[in-house]
Amino acid sequence: MFTVNIRIDGNHYKKIAYAKPLCILDILKENITNEEQIIACKVNNKYINNKTIINLDTIIEGISRSSTAGDAIYKNTSIFILCKAFNTIFDSDKKLVIEHSIGDGIYAEIINYTFSEKEINKLVLEIESIIESEIPIEEVEVTSSEAEEIFTNQNRDDILKHIKHNSVKLIKCGNYYDYLIGQAASNTKNINCFEIVYHAPGLILRFPNRFKTSIDKKFKLSRKLFSTHQEHDKWLSILGVHFVNAINNAVKNYSITDLIQIEEALHEKKIVDIAKHISRKDDTKLVLIAGPSSSGKTSFAKRLSIHLRVNGIKPHILGMDDYFLPRTLTPRKENGDYDFESIHSLDLDLLNNDLQSLLNGKEIELPKYNFKQGTREKSYKKLQLKDNEILLMEGIHGLNDALSSSVPFNQKLRIYVSALNNLNIDAHNRITTTDSRKIRRLVRDYNYRGHTGEQTLEMWNSVREGEDKNIFPFQENADFMFNSILTYELGVLKKYILPILHSISEFSPHYTEALRLWKTVEHVYNIQDDIVPSNSILREFIGGSVFNY
Repeated sequence: MFTVNIRIDGNHYKKIAYAKPLCILDILKENITNEEQIIACKVNNKYINNKTIINLDTIIEGISRSSTAGDAIYKNTSIFILCKAFNTIFDSDKKLVIEHSIGDGIYAEIINYTFSEKEINKLVLEIESIIESEIPIEEVEVTSSEAEEIFTNQNRDDILKHIKHNSVKLIKCGNYYDYLIGQAASNTKNINCFEIVYHAPGLILRFPNRFKTSIDKKFKLSRKLFSTHQEHDKWLSILGVHFVNAINNAVKNYSITDLIQIEEALHEKKIVDIAKHISRKDDTKLVLIAGPSSSGKTSFAKRLSIHLRVNGIKPHILGMDDYFLPRTLTPRKENGDYDFESIHSLDLDLLNNDLQSLLNGKEIELPKYNFKQGTREKSYKKLQLKDNEILLMEGIHGLNDALSSSVPFNQKLRIYVSALNNLNIDAHNRITTTDSRKIRRLVRDYNYRGHTGEQTLEMWNSVREGEDKNIFPFQENADFMFNSILTYELGVLKKYILPILHSISEFSPHYTEALRLWKTVEHVYNIQDDIVPSNSILREFIGGSVFNY
């Protein structure tokens, strides 16, 4: 007799006693009404095949499609099936590269090739066939020589370059193999909804919202964001840098310093261009800077301030946090916690009155918020704008027009800052925007805020929910987009992030996420801090910056 404790997404669901061994799949079918909504399973906090036989006291955690982890698994599996379908239809001389997220999907393309609509239709039919065939997806361990043979036949030299051990774990579906950093579902039938949108030269694989069973009928392309992604990809192509291996080669042959200087110069050029644009527009009086967590907004604002001064403009920082409402008037979330990320936690009337007064040449007394008391107090500081002076405001709501509704559009400039598309590990494994920011945040929180890796990962879902609600819906409002990613940054952050990830216990609910991030970073060679410029955005996270934060 043994006991099985079933949890769903970390929450207790059911406890059952069994007299004889049973596989996980049968246990779930017996006890969960909507078993098909369980996309993956953990046993003792580690992902495991659902055909595994259980014969001891065990905790089984089902990961549902609607959870954050389940959503990632659904997307991983959808991409895996797309790659399997592509491998069936196209010759091995063509390589599908999974590029970056866009809207509710992911953009993919073949390098130096344009898909035809006929080929897209073939892909759709093949994907549908794979899903309908309900093919098991399993993790298998093969020797390095076996992996070399598999991927040589697929012309996947991008994978071969990072097989460093005697054996490697691959994902197998039928006779197709691939390398996957994240987790996949156990069967192709788990992917019951997808759509492919033709977007020359590539395609966009769309996913349903994790709380829905269907995809929105109309695809909303974020044109400015897509253009920023494509511009960065073009720049990487010029540099000959697309996969992590190119950075590793630069480390090995001692050319990494040149690459770092080129990338930092590109950042500088973008900031200079924005400053020049502002200086040419005499009517611009308010610059709003917004973006998600750990995008480097503060460093960007400080560097922009310097170049505005070079152009004869004196910027004044207006602190958005000083306009918080008294704590007693702060809106609350559904769980009762204060919702400090809501735009309605700000005194919008006071802010807009002050903005209007300043733009009309009047003097105001700047507010000051006492965070300990949760009240506003007198600052005894006055501000009045002169002809050659402008306001700079940095915060998550900068792109939301409700924040500055009293300011005419011709008098304000909105800038979106985010760490967008990073390098790929290989053609099918990308380093996501979210992962880039999460790693930055883990390092910064540990170094400067006294947070453990466990604490940062614990709050991350809440951070993302706030971004989904308060930032991403407004990103297309931006007049400029600044991509703060540095393709070399993981090499610098590696020495900081690995000890943080290793400190997370295997009994922690965040262990599998820490393991996934570790698998991402392990492919990157170490880069020393001393070749990172002191004004780099990266210094905001590792220290040693010329700026005070």
